[in-house]
Amino acid sequence: MTKPAHQIAARDRVIVACDVPDLPALEALLDRLEGQPSFYKIGLELFVAEGERAIEAVRKRGGRIFLDLKLHDIPETVARAVQSARRVEAELLTVHISGGYEMLTRAAQAADGAVKILGVTVLTSLVEDDLRAEGIDATIPEMVRARARVAAKAGIAGLVCSSHEIEAARSAAPGLFIVAPGIRPAAGPGAAAGDQKRVATPAAAIRNGADYLVVGRPLRDAPDAAKAFDAVVSEVSATLS
Repeated sequence: MTKPAHQIAARDRVIVACDVPDLPALEALLDRLEGQPSFYKIGLELFVAEGERAIEAVRKRGGRIFLDLKLHDIPETVARAVQSARRVEAELLTVHISGGYEMLTRAAQAADGAVKILGVTVLTSLVEDDLRAEGIDATIPEMVRARARVAAKAGIAGLVCSSHEIEAARSAAPGLFIVAPGIRPAAGPGAAAGDQKRVATPAAAIRNGADYLVVGRPLRDAPDAAKAFDAVVSEVSATLS
């Protein structure tokens, strides 16, 4: 995480989302991936069900931990949650930028560099009609730009945004690294967007400037998860070249 983006190997840029309901399903997914990935994301569904057992299962396989809890609460509560993430040695932890500057600042202070705080800009399940329903007149790129500025000022390490808004995020916060979710292959198993509305292929996301990609359903639902992972890595590598 401390390396410049151009020095990060293609394989290390692909973070596998372990979007499964429980420990047996996680173990099965890890078996199917055959040790190919280096980075795994543990989200709300799995963490609520299994807690630290999920983290330990990944770590036993040599995996690095991205704890995707999208924290959004009062500053003190978030700061204490960040301290807990440090205790379990997560490398990455997500918070919602919409929680505000003070919350983000307290999160960055609690992290103290031991865990990298990622600010979620606008969820990939939303489109501008959803913003209008909340009374927000800004476009999604405008929202991303504004929230990225707040995140940078608060001192957090990175941003989560769709491939479509990477340029807006970079222009507002050039020093922060970017993780892009909503990654889908151009065709084949896992290509359907599902509830993700702002998606991109691995190649498009890398071309747009993503440092890391989060890939979930295209791997989890693939007939051969290890082969599907290798295909994503190959596409990232070819794009970087």
